[in-house]
Amino acid sequence: MEAVQSMLQGSVDYMNNILWTYVLIVALVGAGIYFTVRTRFMQFRYLKEMFRVVAEKPETTDSKSISSMKSFFIGAATRIGTGNLAGVTVAVTVGGPGAVFWMWIVALLGGATAMIESTLAQVYKVKDDVAYRGGPAYYIEKGLNNRALGIVFAVLIAVTFGLIFNSVQSNTIAAAFDNAFASMPS
Repeated sequence: MEAVQSMLQGSVDYMNNILWTYVLIVALVGAGIYFTVRTRFMQFRYLKEMFRVVAEKPETTDSKSISSMKSFFIGAATRIGTGNLAGVTVAVTVGGPGAVFWMWIVALLGGATAMIESTLAQVYKVKDDVAYRGGPAYYIEKGLNNRALGIVFAVLIAVTFGLIFNSVQSNTIAAAFDNAFASMPS
């Protein structure tokens, strides 16, 4: 039984290494380069406009609207988490200060990918009686005309956010505490 478990673990580790080392990096950097060229370097051309829009005052002050600055902070809060902080720390520890340069390059390329993703979400959102609904499952269903794939994505992302992301963050925090306080006398 242990031999089978060890073989299975080795297979999973091997596939994980291939996916994270080769496939995912090539796919994400390739998509970033492709979208950067296709949008004619939009993340650089509109940088000044981004700061202007985020800093502008809201037109109305009613309780239902939010300013561009508040929207920016909400968006940043949903994207920056323990993984980002721990990831930068690990990258600098393993790769040295040069890792920060490559993180900046990938982040700049990722700006075009994020813009395309946000645009798809706006194009394929639907309005119900109360508000708009949308997101990746909707543009997979409507843009690719594949409802089954949209449902699979929605279920997998719900399970991932509900269980796996929390486990990874908890593990990262516990490991940081263990590393920081392991040598202290009790």
